[in-house]
Parts: sequence; C-alpha cells; structure tokens
Amino acid sequence: MDEIVIKAMAKWPNVPACYGWLGLDSRGDWRLRDAAVQAVGPFAQSKGEKITHAKWIAFIGRNYASDATGCWFFQNGPQRVYVELESAPWVFRLDAAGKNLTTQTGVCTAPVRFVQDEAGRLFAETQIGLGLLHSQDVPMLANQLAHWLPLIGEVSSQEIEQRYGFVKSPQQLQTHVTERAAAPWVR
Repeated sequence: MDEIVIKAMAKWPNVPACYGWLGLDSRGDWRLRDAAVQAVGPFAQSKGEKITHAKWIAFIGRNYASDATGCWFFQNGPQRVYVELESAPWVFRLDAAGKNLTTQTGVCTAPVRFVQDEAGRLFAETQIGLGLLHSQDVPMLANQLAHWLPLIGEVSSQEIEQRYGFVKSPQQLQTHVTERAAAPWVR
C-alpha cells in the first residue's frame, strides 16, 4: 500500500466505507459506477465507465486488497472503496512464453491448477487466489494445456465464491447485513 494511503488512514481512521462505486470486469478493467449507473442495476447489468488513466489504474492496483470476509477493496486514502467483481478478484494474462500469469494489478504468479465454469470460462488457482484467465489468452493456453497442469473439471458459477473465499458484490452483502441488523428476527 502507498505510504500516503497509510498516513491518511492513520490521520482519518473513521471514514465510512464506500460501496458500489468501483467494479472490476472480466477483461481486467476498472469501472467507475456513479449513482446513475448503480440505479440501472447491479454490476453485471450496468458496468459504468471504464477507467483509462494509467496513473489512476496503477494507484488502484497498488492499493487493492481483501478483508477478512473475502470482500475486495481499493484503499483510497482513508476511505475503503469496495469493488464489485464481475467474475473473480483477479483477471490473469499469460506472459509471452505462456508459462506465467500477471494480474490486472501487475502481480506475477504461477498457476497451481485450472477450473472451468459452466459457461466455459477458464479460471486459474494460484498462490494469491483464484482469477479468470483473460479471454484473449485462452487459445494460447489451450495449445499448451496438455503440457501444463491438469484441468480439474467444472465448477458452478454459483459456488465459485464460496469455494474460493471471495465476495463478488460487497454492496449486496452490506445491504443484507444492514437489513438483518435493522430486523434481527429476519433470517
């Protein structure tokens, strides 16, 4: 995390978290979701504007992390901005040799194994967690898969979050928690 972010967190420790305003799509692009975009529907239906400014993307990447509940966030100074995930917390690109993976934040890692969902999307299990393989890299991987690690079959997109310990929509989780706190008798 950036030193300036750490100092801001210490200076202003009680800034409320932000939900719904930032998303990560299946192409590894960060999406800004203002109030009008959020009003249209959840992230899968209404993604918002793609962030294209290189320094802003790098800042988000350096300050991207997860909390103990599996919700991913961008620490923007003292404010935690929770990220809506289209598919997974990481989107991987293959290197030119087709052997290693790089995340949307520039972190390099190696696959442990692969899993495919019912829609045919290919995910890689790595030391840093589960990530979606960028669709443009699937053909290159397919050519090498026989020489690489075993494909471990299919996993339902409905069970992927629970199985790999992440939350696609912190906003929906927060809304559910808030509703339960307001009406604790509701289960």
